[in-house]
Amino acid sequence: MDEEKTTQDKPEESVEDSKERVQSKTVETLDRADEIVERRKRENDREEAILERKEALAARQAVGGVTEAGQPQEKEKKEQTSKEYADEVMAGKIPK
Repeated sequence: MDEEKTTQDKPEESVEDSKERVQSKTVETLDRADEIVERRKRENDREEAILERKEALAARQAVGGVTEAGQPQEKEKKEQTSKEYADEVMAGKIPK
């Protein structure tokens, strides 16, 4: 008797209804897939633009080189005579 109730409670689906449900789920799935593809294309475009900027920056740095302009100049060391060296040692400026 319980088996009869469970079969009576379930409405019978027609083949037409099940086909419509399958088609609507398929359409929803395809729409979702299209959204994902579009989003991924936008992300790829953004990444490509960033990469182009990085490449341009690296090229400018490679071509630009290094300049010493504006840097403090090193003082040229003059060669000490033996008398000047001896005087510095005796004054305690240079350790023995």
